[in-house]
Order: sequence, then structure tokens, then C-alpha cells
Amino acid sequence: MFPDPREATEDGLLCIGGALDVPTLLQAYSKGIFPWPQEGYPLLWFSPPQRGILDFSEIHLSRTFLRDVKKCDLQFTFNKSFAKVIRACSQIPRSHETGTWILPEMVNAYIAFHKAGHAHSIEAWRDGELVGGLYGVYVAGVFSGESMFYTESNSSKLCLYKMILHLKNKGLQWLDTQMVTPLVEKLGGKYISRDEFLDRLKLAQKTSPTVIIKAGETPP
Repeated sequence: MFPDPREATEDGLLCIGGALDVPTLLQAYSKGIFPWPQEGYPLLWFSPPQRGILDFSEIHLSRTFLRDVKKCDLQFTFNKSFAKVIRACSQIPRSHETGTWILPEMVNAYIAFHKAGHAHSIEAWRDGELVGGLYGVYVAGVFSGESMFYTESNSSKLCLYKMILHLKNKGLQWLDTQMVTPLVEKLGGKYISRDEFLDRLKLAQKTSPTVIIKAGETPP
């Protein structure tokens, strides 16, 4: 049982230890809590004082990006290769990060979470080859974007764009990004307070659909 997320420390650390299994992850996300492992430390759970989100009504798409969308000839799928996507995300070096928080235990845990129907991926393909992707978690009416990767320029951005369109079509109004990365900031992402995030989460639990990606469904 997790503590009240408002009891987290100034840097957002709420508690230490526990299992990375489906019931624990389900309970964590339903309370606005997420794991953020660091190699050499016990499992860490966070509820940050400032939470990154994307309000769909405030998204900014540059003319250049819209041109990329129009001329895109990639193929997109949902949940076709979740394991490949999360493993690729764990291996891609990032300029704003040192190392990776997607450790092997996280990969295994989220593959199990995916099989249980709570974690989802969107993939970008070029001639049958996976060239980009994004994975996230949908629990309690909120989609939380976890990580993405690309081997072809713009493919991960296009995956994010396609996921946003899909979530909007399902009636969702915002996306939990946890942190505001440079890409999220360019799209109009912002930080809100923990209290506001938890209020949004409570509302989403009452109003959002229980399922957002059905078997065989394809991105818009």
C-alpha cells in the first residue's frame, strides 16, 4: 500500500522498495505514482511536486512538422512489438540523460504490464523494419508517456503525434509526460503542481474510457 502521494519529499521521492509486479504498478499509477529506478539503489517511487503534461488544446505544431506529417510514408501500428519498443528505448543514448532508468527489471515488468493490458506501444515501420516507437501506460483514465526512440529522423515525433490524435479521438484532453523534455516543451508541454495533477487524475477516473486501444486497432 502506497503512502499519500502528497507526502513525497521535495524532490518527489515517495517511498523505497517493493515489487515491480502488475498489481503494484496498477496501484501506483492509479495514485499518480511511478517507479524511477537508479542502478545500485533499491527501487524508488516518485510523486514529483511538479508534473509534466500536454494539454491537447494547447499543443503547438510547427509548419515544418506539419509538412513532415503530410509527406510521411511510414506505417504505424499499435501494440505490435511492445517488447522491441521498450528494449530499443532502453538502449538509445540521450543528451539530457546519463545511463538509463529502463533497467532489465523495468523491461520485464512493463512487458508483463503490457500483457495485462495496461501498457501500450505505437510503432513506426519502414519496409518492415522498426524505425521508431513510443510506449506508455494507461491506468485510471490517464495515459502516461514513458519513453520513445527513433532510428529514422522524426519517426518518434510522428508516433507521439499519432498517439495524441488517437487519445483525442477517444475523448481524452491531456497526456501525462511526467517530465517536460525539450520535445515536449516545443509541443507546448508544461509543468503543473502535484495537487493539480492529482485533481485531474481524480476527474479522469470518473470520465475517461476504460479502454483506449482495442485489439487490432490502428493509429489514425
